[in-house]
Amino acid sequence: MRPADNDLLCRVEGDAPMGRIMRQHWLPVCMSEELEADGAPVKSRLVGVDLVAFRDTAGKVGVLDERCPHRGASLAFGRNEDCGLRCLYHGWKFATDGEIVDMASEPADSRMRNLRARAYPAHEAGGFVWAWLGDPEAVRPFETPAWAPTPTTKIAIVKMHAACNWAQVLEGSIDSAHSSSLHSTNMPTAEVEGSTATETAWLRPSNDKAPRLEAEVTDYGFHYAALRRPIRDPETHVYVRSTVFIAPFTVLIPPNDKYNLAQMLVPIDDENCMFYWIAWHPTGGIGQDAWRRFCAAVPGVDLNPDWTKKRNLQNNFLQDRAAMAAGDFTGIEGIPAQDMAMWESMGPIADRSEDHLGSSDVAIIQFRRQMVAAAKAVQKGEPAIGTTSKSRQVDLASFEGVVPKTADWRTFTTRNARQAEPAE
Repeated sequence: MRPADNDLLCRVEGDAPMGRIMRQHWLPVCMSEELEADGAPVKSRLVGVDLVAFRDTAGKVGVLDERCPHRGASLAFGRNEDCGLRCLYHGWKFATDGEIVDMASEPADSRMRNLRARAYPAHEAGGFVWAWLGDPEAVRPFETPAWAPTPTTKIAIVKMHAACNWAQVLEGSIDSAHSSSLHSTNMPTAEVEGSTATETAWLRPSNDKAPRLEAEVTDYGFHYAALRRPIRDPETHVYVRSTVFIAPFTVLIPPNDKYNLAQMLVPIDDENCMFYWIAWHPTGGIGQDAWRRFCAAVPGVDLNPDWTKKRNLQNNFLQDRAAMAAGDFTGIEGIPAQDMAMWESMGPIADRSEDHLGSSDVAIIQFRRQMVAAAKAVQKGEPAIGTTSKSRQVDLASFEGVVPKTADWRTFTTRNARQAEPAE
């Protein structure tokens, strides 16, 4: 990849084309659970824009520029009270829509009372608070995310800061081949008939580490399948792990036998992103606490209050070489931390001109080509990728299972995959 194309793919700040793509989509500001009525406001940063989110007394969420329009003090220190967020510096108070409802330091007839804080359209759904950072005159209708097909869907979320560019994190999400090596301790081969996923491991019916990959472009992005030889009936069946990329930052990754999985890789700025991993199920699935324990991503234990990691590049992710000698493949606790050790070790923005891509990188190649082309299209004034899709996210699904070789994996990336029998 040429350096200029690498920049098109990675950079999101200011007027960068990729940032313009992102701002034509609703972006997740924070998890719903982070906001309490009259509770502490939450700082967020998306595509280089500093924000503050809060839930007012009535339960309504607001997303504002972090800086007070008066003198630029941070509203993250503000008092959230009586249906408004009050700046500590001079007592100006803002409603969720940015209207100034009190201006303690100014007389009643001050012309400054016509000012407003910059507020962004906000929406709450699927366990998240979302904001529209694009043209306020061209707000797209909010689309229900894939992991919330019903209001009662059970959702568990892991949140973690990644100290690198969003694109190299997303490339990890669509890279099915790496899981056979990097996550082999947490995703071992299921040698025993009837074995199922547990809180500490997902079992696989294949020991094939060199999958054959097939991809297909769609109106929402693309989907692809990693096809492996299963342990049982390898002559007549194939082990399929299909992944769905919903442009620009959502991935539906192969589920296990207990819950479905999705990830969002959301740009904070050019060199940082927020990693969200969602486990969901219509009725059961896994609880929030158990999901975070499995991922070794428990706030206060594995993560700092700002969602940065206690296991990080500076301390070598607390890699345990003794555990490696005893059989643990990476010596790093938790699937997300294993991934982040790889992603962050590439540098804040990977130099893709040095890559040597092989047959297992079909999805990576597709992602780079598609998103660079999308950035160039936006530069020409064309619609952002994903904004003209006729496919509904809730009708899409990833898939994992052993199927007859005569089956077409493409049929398993629509909603029927959630009810499909994985094997004869």
